Amino acid sequence: MSNITELSEQEIIRRNALQQLRALGIEPYPAAEFPVNAKAADIRAGYSPESGNFQDVIIAGRLMSRRIMGKVSFSELQDDTGKIQLYISRDDICPTDDKTLYNEVFKKLLDIGDVVGVRGFVFLTQVGELSVHVKELTLLSKSLRPLPVVKEKDGVVYDAFTDPEQRYRQRYVDLIVNPAVKDTFIKRAKIINTMREFFNERGYVEVETPVLQPIPGGAAARPFITHHNALNIPLYLRIANELYLKRLIVGGFEGVYEFAKDFRNEGMDRTHNPEFTVMEIYVAYRDYRWMMDFTEEMLERVAIAVHGTTRVQMGNNTIDFRRPYPRVTMYEAIKTHTGYDVADKTEDELRQICAKLDIPTEPAMGKGKLIDEIFGEKCEAQYVQPTFIIDYPVEMSPLTKKHRSTPGLTERFELMVNGKELANAYSELNDPIDQRDRFEEQLRLSEKGDDEAMFIDHDFLRALEYGMPPTSGMGIGIDRLTMVMTNSPSIQDVLFFPQMKPEKKTPAADPDEKFAALGIPPEWIEVVRKLGFSKTDALKEAKPGKLFNDLCGWNKKNRLGLENPTMAEVTLWLS
Repeated sequence: MSNITELSEQEIIRRNALQQLRALGIEPYPAAEFPVNAKAADIRAGYSPESGNFQDVIIAGRLMSRRIMGKVSFSELQDDTGKIQLYISRDDICPTDDKTLYNEVFKKLLDIGDVVGVRGFVFLTQVGELSVHVKELTLLSKSLRPLPVVKEKDGVVYDAFTDPEQRYRQRYVDLIVNPAVKDTFIKRAKIINTMREFFNERGYVEVETPVLQPIPGGAAARPFITHHNALNIPLYLRIANELYLKRLIVGGFEGVYEFAKDFRNEGMDRTHNPEFTVMEIYVAYRDYRWMMDFTEEMLERVAIAVHGTTRVQMGNNTIDFRRPYPRVTMYEAIKTHTGYDVADKTEDELRQICAKLDIPTEPAMGKGKLIDEIFGEKCEAQYVQPTFIIDYPVEMSPLTKKHRSTPGLTERFELMVNGKELANAYSELNDPIDQRDRFEEQLRLSEKGDDEAMFIDHDFLRALEYGMPPTSGMGIGIDRLTMVMTNSPSIQDVLFFPQMKPEKKTPAADPDEKFAALGIPPEWIEVVRKLGFSKTDALKEAKPGKLFNDLCGWNKKNRLGLENPTMAEVTLWLS
């Protein structure tokens, strides 16, 4: 529990109310079921004054506002579907001579943010406001911290809870006071469910593969490392689930998919988070051309499921997921947007091109990384509408089948949307000898200092030696897809709990001696702290008149019985 000296005035008042509720025999956190039978949205959608429905409703939620008007009050209750007004009459909820529930509990001991349950009937007030006329009121959970004050008038929101760090760190508060946030995550669930239905209709099997892996394979990325005590071996949080899903294709499944949490120990920005969600799917006897058609059909269906149309607004751009999408080779894209033909260029020549384009490079970069840098810096942002970038160089694609007709290339595509990669897919490499050679090239890059180069997975090579059918695989970033489908500018907006730096600790409070040295009597030191002054330096910045009034007001409100200081004494403390 928080130290009492660290609590705000509001938090102290609410804790005092908690004690008073219990003294009245009211449990602020009851255990019994509260049998809700109605939701705010259902009442709004279905109430008909003529039919007289909703005449015995039980609804629960959080108090978001109160207007106390003598014997009658109005409150706003928010459940998981929205808000509805409560009409509360003293004599209705207190039918006997004992009016404590209204006069003491509702008016004095309940606060904005408390969770309550009510029973009553639905009606329209004289001004036509849909309301629940409350006959019974039950406290279900006492809120000990005040919610941020968010005011709304005529559809305009004032003093909104908008600070990104606070919103991401305290997502539970964000969800309470910013209703649109919940809609983002409901749409995220709809995206995933639509994709799952799309795969299941085709007979593909949803599977689960290990998160802790002895070798972090399936992608070029820096892994998180941990240790398994029982086995006494290092393990890695997976950077991709590709190699395990391919093992299942070897084992006889014709189509498998997984919605997976993957982890990459790399930078963070508005489109990257170290923990992210990816969907990977592998289908036997298919190639990357088939997978492009499949991906188009899936995304068109997702857009319609979420928006009712293939057109989606993302910032200033209207993105249309209606198929088909353009297909542009990587070399064509680079030539179009830089003027350079990078086909058949050596590593040294690629470095020279990077220098001319002002693209920084590192000695550990091989041909694949250099081409990737050129595309990422000069081309990627150009593709706002869904576009397949196809036929990547071999050096960039160590798990991809070589192109059937063009030497030096692979059968790979990345789907670009709104200037960012959204999906990555291959005709999967199933030649175990070629795959071993590609892994060994990755090992050489690692020895040169590339800490994102792939490990050699000998067990995966062994699986390939048993024979993997021709296969196409595709991975799509669920977080980025959700960003596009919900018009969210940052990946943190589509993650319930994104990674954050630790909260900065409040500096330790000054000891009593430092306050006493200012001339503050011992009995007033604790009051000064409760007003928010834990450091004497901060206290010296206070205005004497305001501090004097706050001290006297606190003394009266909390019935401390202290002799109030004079204005001159308070001024002297601060001098």
